[in-house]
Amino acid sequence: MTTTSACPLPVLRPGQAMLGALALAGLLALAACGGGSAEPPATPAGPDTAGLTDSTAYSMAAGASLAAPVETRAVTHHRLVLGHRTIDYTATAGHLTALALGSGVPQASFFYVAYTADATDAASRPVTFFYNGGPGSASLWLHLGSFGPKRLATHMPSNQPASAFALVDNAETLLDQSDLVFVDAVSTGQSQAIAPATNQSFWGVDADARVFRDFIARYLAVNGRNASPRVIFGESYGTLRSAVLAEELEASGIGLDGVVLLSSVLDYNSNCGVTDDARSSCAGYLPSYAATGSYHGRVVPPPADVNAFVLQAMGYADERFAPALAAYIGSTGAPSTTLVTELAALTGAPAALWQRSLNLRPVDFRRNLLPGQLLGRYDSRIAADAAGPLAVGDPSLAVIEAPFVRATREHLVQVLNYRSAAPYASGSDAWQHWQWHHDGKDLPDAVPDLATAMTLNPRLRVLSLNGRHDLATPFHQTVRDLRRLGPRPTIALQHVAGGHMTYLDDNARVQQRAALADFYRRLRTSP
Repeated sequence: MTTTSACPLPVLRPGQAMLGALALAGLLALAACGGGSAEPPATPAGPDTAGLTDSTAYSMAAGASLAAPVETRAVTHHRLVLGHRTIDYTATAGHLTALALGSGVPQASFFYVAYTADATDAASRPVTFFYNGGPGSASLWLHLGSFGPKRLATHMPSNQPASAFALVDNAETLLDQSDLVFVDAVSTGQSQAIAPATNQSFWGVDADARVFRDFIARYLAVNGRNASPRVIFGESYGTLRSAVLAEELEASGIGLDGVVLLSSVLDYNSNCGVTDDARSSCAGYLPSYAATGSYHGRVVPPPADVNAFVLQAMGYADERFAPALAAYIGSTGAPSTTLVTELAALTGAPAALWQRSLNLRPVDFRRNLLPGQLLGRYDSRIAADAAGPLAVGDPSLAVIEAPFVRATREHLVQVLNYRSAAPYASGSDAWQHWQWHHDGKDLPDAVPDLATAMTLNPRLRVLSLNGRHDLATPFHQTVRDLRRLGPRPTIALQHVAGGHMTYLDDNARVQQRAALADFYRRLRTSP
């Protein structure tokens, strides 16, 4: 499994039980510039420059660290013309130091790219922080795939590898709604720990969320944005980070206005695709199996209304399949013939497959829906010859990975005028060494963290976005996880046809842009 993906989500095995919940009550009120002899200046060192060559040799290795903070940046100016809309904006690419809450001790030098609209009221304009997941993935996917001013035109789904994607003006950019800051986690991109910490110091659920908290606090202070509405936007593991980070920000007094969750994995214990625990139910995957079977023409007769069909599959998963599966798991009996027949008809997967394993894992579904072919994990609409080169890993990642990495490195140099002695690192092996324990559990469950954040701030808005053809973080499992929060008017959910990186699909991106515009409108108008 590669480490440059948006979310490697390895199969995890429970380890030793660790210490419980993070105690936040004793945290000091944030002092943005804190105290401490190694503290960087209140604003990044050096003048803004149209071009920058950073001579620092960044390393993504576990034990690597910088001897001192590095704060340099390239600042360029751009214009985006979209129909009748013209947006003049400033792009900033460089490093900013996260300072430990309270002490002000430098923790890590974060690499980020910010796009800020010119001639706007910074106090009233939202600022949104984007990050991918992994853990161990840089944020190149969101940066050049989703809602920035430029995007790569991939025209997904496609099972044909591309040598390059065109970089185009993004009609669905959110720059008219919010300033956008794309942040790379420590040991990805060009983000690195500062001694005495090492990169691995931040390879864990809690340490990772805290250092992101400290970066956000520093960015707001340095850029005069403490009065701005602030939103965090995480994808994949980034959604779990967002839930923990939301609690950290609220409990520390920094505050937050909105959380966007894209392709969520909020509770690792409820996702049977990321744990080898045989008792973990795969009921949350069933509607994605149904959507996938329908897409590939395996559901007979084909549904006349795909949306209605998916809703039907969601109801069946909750009312019929989940209770039957709960009774089946751990028993020695065979599944009923009636249930097996229903599941085969709903998903298009062979009845023999359901008979063999009622708790059908996504990897087995991907290998058996289409004879001789392997379906994509991130986008199950993509299929490849099971004996071909694309089936070595995930076919839906193999067709986009290399062009994305190459385009990101070119974008930094050619558009943002940022050059570095070290290549931009699309990922690291952080996930292989990650400290997964959180709040007393071997595998993290961040739903309680999100609940705490929403209790501390009842105005906090949450938007959950998912793709129906995502077999890494299935959309209906997200629905089931968020139900644990109870009915809340500040939570909205949307699922559309698309994979894990929904924004790569031209139709999905338009639909999600509409949901996001409504989200920001409500953010601005809520009392």
